[in-house]
Amino acid sequence: MAGVSIEYYTRLERGNLAGASEEVLEAIARALRLDEAERAHLLDLARAAGQGSRPRRRPAPKQLVRPGVQLALDAITGAPAYVGNGRLDILAANALGRALFVPLYETPVRPVNHARFVFLDDRSRTFHHDWERAAEDTVAILHAAAGRDPYDRALTDLVGELSTRSQEFRALWAAHDVRAHSTGTKHFHHPVVGELHLLFEAMEISADTGLSLYVYSPEPGTPSEDAIKLLAGWACDPWPAGRGSTPPPRPRP
Repeated sequence: MAGVSIEYYTRLERGNLAGASEEVLEAIARALRLDEAERAHLLDLARAAGQGSRPRRRPAPKQLVRPGVQLALDAITGAPAYVGNGRLDILAANALGRALFVPLYETPVRPVNHARFVFLDDRSRTFHHDWERAAEDTVAILHAAAGRDPYDRALTDLVGELSTRSQEFRALWAAHDVRAHSTGTKHFHHPVVGELHLLFEAMEISADTGLSLYVYSPEPGTPSEDAIKLLAGWACDPWPAGRGSTPPPRPRP
């Protein structure tokens, strides 16, 4: 169906993608009916294979966003927003973003990381309405990031840490699923304002390769919009660090 020999295709399936032309890879993607995320992952793997072996990168210094990016985040006042990378680190956020993800910020590790929270923090099973879907999405995103840059030392270390500490992560990682994750609806149970159903959009920051802006917007006229307004008021005076995960009394409308 792809117009290649069985022997050649077998070699590709074994991971020997070096030298495979884009035309051949596109033909294979069509034959296997890959979706857009899977097709992009195949091309990323072939691109990485074509680079040959190279030493693992040294750990990069803590990545900070440019002042202009932080100012843009702070200008978003009606919705939680943050800037993150392919490893699912939160590198910067606006006030509502920090308030939405306050369980993540209570951990001492910086930058805070969605994958560590999902697999290593029991609170994630309450915070995420559908924890299983959140876990699957998390691993699929990390797989896609690994395909784009298999020599990312920080990502390799993160995957190693999660594989060592979480049986559930190991099982999902072995499935090799990839998934595009740029729009949709997120469902949370926040420790302060309760149920939240938010539309999210992910937008790549063209000036900063590998970074994206994530915005979580409530639909107008919904209980989630009211809850976000309550959260905005609470965000001005959150409970102090070090007081554990017990939040202050839920604000009243």
